[in-house]
Amino acid sequence: MIKLIKPYIGFNEVENEFREIFASGIFTKGEYVEKFSNEIKNYVGSKHAFLMTSATTALTMCLKVLDIQQGDEVIVSDFSFPATVNVVEDLGAIPVFADVSRITFNMAPDQLEKKISNKTKAVIFVDALGNPSGITNIKLICEKYNIPLIDDAACAIGSSEKSIKSGSLADLSCFSFHPRKLLTTGEGGAITTNHEKYAERLKVKLNHGAKVEDGKLDFVDYGYNYRLADMQCVMGLKQLQKLDSIVKERNHIKNEFCEKLEPLGFKSQKTSPEVIHNVQSMVFVIPEGMNRDELIIFLRGKEIESTIGTYCLSSTSYYRKKYNDVQANSSFLEKNTITLPCYQNVDVDYICRKIKEYVENYRGLK
Repeated sequence: MIKLIKPYIGFNEVENEFREIFASGIFTKGEYVEKFSNEIKNYVGSKHAFLMTSATTALTMCLKVLDIQQGDEVIVSDFSFPATVNVVEDLGAIPVFADVSRITFNMAPDQLEKKISNKTKAVIFVDALGNPSGITNIKLICEKYNIPLIDDAACAIGSSEKSIKSGSLADLSCFSFHPRKLLTTGEGGAITTNHEKYAERLKVKLNHGAKVEDGKLDFVDYGYNYRLADMQCVMGLKQLQKLDSIVKERNHIKNEFCEKLEPLGFKSQKTSPEVIHNVQSMVFVIPEGMNRDELIIFLRGKEIESTIGTYCLSSTSYYRKKYNDVQANSSFLEKNTITLPCYQNVDVDYICRKIKEYVENYRGLK
């Protein structure tokens, strides 16, 4: 089976450090936690970086830092994994769905401006499938209305727009280190920010509410433990060191796919000028009239793993029933996008031959 993704890390790369950690008996809050945090900060160009257990907990903490309350409105990019909106719903705030571009799959500026109200307390932009295209324009709109911008950069480590890395493009940014991401720690994530006020609040909140005052530890707030273990941070460090080369390689693979599939009518996710896309996922809009789910089943029969692009949040059963505000472009993309395998030494020729076989048979039946 050609798997959808393979991690860019092997046990041989981390074995020595793992042995050192076991010998020391220090499994958390050790040297590798500090190293990984600093290296993320340096890589993305942010002043602060906080390691988290997941992008979901990272998003939750961002909303808490912004003091999002019950009844507040948070505008959310509609084409994403449900975690993006679940964190809003969980706080009792009201998610407002902003539709996306069918070209970049990202929040459309005109859709954002239409949804802003006097109840809007934050905007969550999603770098769909790692693509940060358009976030600079979204940030200008947020600044115009004095609304904090959270970048759900769960998929976007290694991406950039206008030479600014994802992680430094918004007021608060969140990464995921889930196994499907380019950089994985098993489970994990991070928050990055350049704002001192947010950083100071995060330092307290992520230390169980504790703060040293007058030389004594005092619990000045309630807080949380969302820490990564040292072994996870070793994994992250090893991959961060080679991340740029991984991104370059994935773009080469994307170009190979595009050369073979675009003549068949498949349309790849596009990027804005001055964007480097990490190609977190190799996603295409299928030809008009084709049944995407049947194509996925066909490929599975040929030992090729594939899946949908991602979800239209507003059309999931829960949010459709509660808010009845399904977004047209996002809904189209959920129904008409396919994610293909993309990693080192993946057999692009074989995958594309099988897709061509399906296309030819499909057109022959029409």
